[in-house]
Amino acid sequence: MASVKQFQVTFDCAEPGRVARFWSDVLGYDVTLPPDGGDAWAACTDPTGAGPRLYFQRVPEGKVVKNRVHLDVRVGTGLVGEERLAVLKAECERLVALGAVCVQVLLADEENESCISMQDIEGNEFCID
Repeated sequence: MASVKQFQVTFDCAEPGRVARFWSDVLGYDVTLPPDGGDAWAACTDPTGAGPRLYFQRVPEGKVVKNRVHLDVRVGTGLVGEERLAVLKAECERLVALGAVCVQVLLADEENESCISMQDIEGNEFCID
């Protein structure tokens, strides 16, 4: 059985180019748009080659329910307590300026460190942790 070498995460969306530009700003990825100038699809790739490709495809229906899969944007790795929360809040402010929505700040408890639940510009849930 062959092992998987790469994978991409695919988003259904109304405006692929707009959503791709948002995620490229979030992650520091490069954007690829269709050569014909259309908006049927767009993609983002990690310039270092380390992260997965993100692919955005236009679909006619809107988002109706909560995502079953979401991205975690890892900005607080290795940090704990107030230091972690400060880094998460600063990233949250940056992403809100890009058009994201802060949904909930989940504070650390006995089992988990803090994280922030957010939505991208088309309402797709993601977390910063």
